[in-house]
Amino acid sequence: MSEPKTLVQVLDAAEGGRIAVILPESDARITYQALRTQVREAAGALFEAGIRPGDRVAMALPNGLEAIVTFLAASAAGTAAPLNPAYKFEEFCFYLEDTRAKVLIVPRDDGGEARRAASVVGIPVFTPGMAGGGGPHAPSPTPDDVALVLHTSGSTGRPKRVPLRHSNLAVSARNIVDTYALTPEDVSLCLMPLFHVHGLMASTLATLLTGGTIVVPARFNPLAFWRTVRDYGVTWYSAVPAIHQLILTRKGETGRLRFVRSCSAALTPDLMRRMEDYFAAPVLEAYGMTEASHQMASNPLPPAARKPGSVGRGTGVQISIRDETGAELAAGQPGEVCIQGPGVIREYENNPEATAKSFFGAWFRTGDQGILDADGYLHLTGRLKEMINRGGEKIAPREIDEVLLGHPCVAEAVCFGVPHATWGEEVEAAVVLRVELETAETELIAYCRERLAEFKRPKRIHIVAAIPRTATGKIQRLNVAAALAGSAK
Repeated sequence: MSEPKTLVQVLDAAEGGRIAVILPESDARITYQALRTQVREAAGALFEAGIRPGDRVAMALPNGLEAIVTFLAASAAGTAAPLNPAYKFEEFCFYLEDTRAKVLIVPRDDGGEARRAASVVGIPVFTPGMAGGGGPHAPSPTPDDVALVLHTSGSTGRPKRVPLRHSNLAVSARNIVDTYALTPEDVSLCLMPLFHVHGLMASTLATLLTGGTIVVPARFNPLAFWRTVRDYGVTWYSAVPAIHQLILTRKGETGRLRFVRSCSAALTPDLMRRMEDYFAAPVLEAYGMTEASHQMASNPLPPAARKPGSVGRGTGVQISIRDETGAELAAGQPGEVCIQGPGVIREYENNPEATAKSFFGAWFRTGDQGILDADGYLHLTGRLKEMINRGGEKIAPREIDEVLLGHPCVAEAVCFGVPHATWGEEVEAAVVLRVELETAETELIAYCRERLAEFKRPKRIHIVAAIPRTATGKIQRLNVAAALAGSAK
């Protein structure tokens, strides 16, 4: 069989009798043939419901078989638009409207906030395994069809839509397979959410491409980690540093993994050393982003060198360090990390201004600052964007600003990230009040709790007399963070 160029072809690559998915809570094991049948029937049901190539199928599902089947079916019949099930009503309204979703798929007995938003937006709600699929099959997608649309947040505007084509995802899955020498005998443990490109690409699609097995717990439980590894012969997993740290707390319980992958947030050299001591396996830090269909670089498997503090060498992606004019810089010189490759998007969707700002010719600008060393390993030195990275979840500060400014007592608000031992960064904000409130911080945190998912909520709100600005009146978030983070209550 030729190299797969669509997700349908990725799923068809494996021998049908092999185990594709294991659900540890029920010990259910789904073969590739059974998975293909479920995906085909679900895609057929979407086709019968009027979904055509390019139509957006929103889904707000917890990790599990239904999330995988729905994602693959939606990408086959139309375009998958997975959403975080923890979003609040207002967030669901925004994302459903912004993606122009034609339908929403939620669990049978859950998803109240999402259902309410779908009613307001005016789209039908389906559940996994909906009736249908007995009629004509959905036509096979082409490599150039958009399989997946996700949002990425910039620090200076609303989230941008990232259209990922079948060809982008298929080549990215191949790059991950080749980087880690994955085979049909490998078993991956999926700990990342399946509405995130990390979980979809590294844990799921790369494994399906090899004919390997994915173990998919309904939720991450550090207490069950090693039991799951032993019971199902897990050979590797990929996660953010916050999850690795939680696993490290299970002292005295260890098993055997071929390697551990870390991505979506910075892994400190100290944490890497502690992880390698604990796991007795190589820990490989990688670098990914939605616009590149996830992985751009990774430290390699032994016997090649893995460098603490580095995200490794380009994997199927060319990496170039460039100055503010777009000129390429020599090894050792810091500049903006730019990338080029078949997994990288061509443009943001319906956002020519953002697209124009994000490319130096054919080179995509990541917004990150870094250095390439003499061996071609990339060392990230900071983010040019002011985005907050909380455990791999990218948060646009302006979105939190706007929520706080919706409170009648708030005159000014600025959100920023502060260092956090577990999450990498935590969300805080500074607020200028219109009128005095005796319990202002408590009230404003409660206000955010009703309107924002947990990972976006400020964990501390500083009540200040004025927010520092430049001479031209602009707010510099990093200066605000430096002035306020860690200050006494």
